[in-house]
Amino acid sequence: MGQPEAALKVMVIDDSKTIRRTAQMLLGEAGCTVITATDGFDALAKIVDHRPDIIFVDVLMPRLDGYQTCAVIKHNSIFKDTPVVMLSSRDGLFDKARGRAVGSDQFLTKPFSKEELLEAIKAHVPGFAAEAQHAP
Repeated sequence: MGQPEAALKVMVIDDSKTIRRTAQMLLGEAGCTVITATDGFDALAKIVDHRPDIIFVDVLMPRLDGYQTCAVIKHNSIFKDTPVVMLSSRDGLFDKARGRAVGSDQFLTKPFSKEELLEAIKAHVPGFAAEAQHAP
């Protein structure tokens, strides 16, 4: 019994349960394994255990915000090449510039669509083709 190719591991870090559930549903439909975290501290422990292929992180979170979380990930020699996509309801130039300054690979404005999530993954994860492309 041959195992299919391992599913892409996507981490979604957001203090909003609605956003986590939405992302989990949309990415799950595309064949991704989704790991969720409620904030930066929660995420950092899970990143070590799960080694996600790409990370989506909300900018505004309690305790450790998205910018701080991204900076910690990008300063770690093991995870520095893991793509990090910032998520925010604010899409000002300053927010985007600050995201780039801490090493984020892309900035998505909420609310995001399934297509935007999948495009971000395709742009940053080599060889990813959404398995759900044929779905209506």
